[in-house]
Amino acid sequence: MREKVTLACTESGDRNYVTSKNKKNNPERLEIRKFSPRLKKYTMHRETK
Repeated sequence: MREKVTLACTESGDRNYVTSKNKKNNPERLEIRKFSPRLKKYTMHRETK
């Protein structure tokens, strides 16, 4: 039931992280505050298709 999702930075658009989530429990898009290496600061990362 867990599915791999890619997280993209909302500011730079870089796809920096891959994680998994349970689509049954969390059908909406995942948003996590993660470190962006290009910007060298913490930014919001959103699930992409």
